[in-house]
Amino acid sequence: MKRRNFIKNVSGGMILAGLGDVAAMTSPFASTGANKAKFTLKYAPTLGMFNQHAGKDPVDHLKFIADQGFRAAYDLGMIGRPPEEQEKIANEARKLGLELGQFSLKTAGGTHFVLNNDSVREMLKAKMQAGLEVQKRTGINKGLIVLGNMDPKLHVEYQTANVIENLRICCDVVGKAGLELVMEPLNTLVNHPGVFLTRTTQAKLICVAVNHPSCKMVNDLYHQQVTEGNLIANLEACWDYIGSIHVGDNPGRNEPTSGEINYKFIFQYLRNRRYDEVISLEHGQHQPGKEGELAIINAYREVDPQ
Repeated sequence: MKRRNFIKNVSGGMILAGLGDVAAMTSPFASTGANKAKFTLKYAPTLGMFNQHAGKDPVDHLKFIADQGFRAAYDLGMIGRPPEEQEKIANEARKLGLELGQFSLKTAGGTHFVLNNDSVREMLKAKMQAGLEVQKRTGINKGLIVLGNMDPKLHVEYQTANVIENLRICCDVVGKAGLELVMEPLNTLVNHPGVFLTRTTQAKLICVAVNHPSCKMVNDLYHQQVTEGNLIANLEACWDYIGSIHVGDNPGRNEPTSGEINYKFIFQYLRNRRYDEVISLEHGQHQPGKEGELAIINAYREVDPQ
């Protein structure tokens, strides 16, 4: 029986029992024990998700990720790495056939996007220029932006108008190079009290108003389960403006099958929709250590559509 079918058909407890003794074999340096059967969808682990198996070197991480059948990876902190390391990561990803997903443009925090302020706009332009340099070195064409916090002294409609104007300016900077800006709605109930952008409806309204091909939105299924639920209907309603999808189960923000979200159904929907973009695995692990890392891999084998 092929290993892929074994992982999908045997119960989670038996999987971990069977794999626990061969954890070392799944090292990127090993010649046996890997599962090279490619996942159907482009699930992208972070360059830090498998530290117990791959260590902290990003190149070793990429090797391990590819060795487990993943087709993509991502690093939100790419912009903070030295230029030569960015190039090294990108070159290794290309050798391994991995697509690199979005990096963060470091716009989180403060009330910058909701303000009508020239100094804020100059700061945002500088961040966009820094993002273009990363794009040149790596070929990554998506930059994550967070719109920051609300200003309690300003009506929300004025804040929305300012966000639209500021995003138009940002898109003008990156648009000619084809760098897509994906803004992320966050939940306020558990993780990010006070943020401006929280709902898919709000993000779509802003995308429509900005009216630029570089302006897209993230649908983080963990955040949106906390905030609004109705996940598939909201994916469908915002489909033309979704530039990135993030994954995490709820509660706990760990791997699929650890919470209440039916990821098997959602991933089948994405498969039926012919979705071929990177899906960022923005979550932790509900079990510690190597067993927890193996549980992440096994969870994606379980819910991956055929």
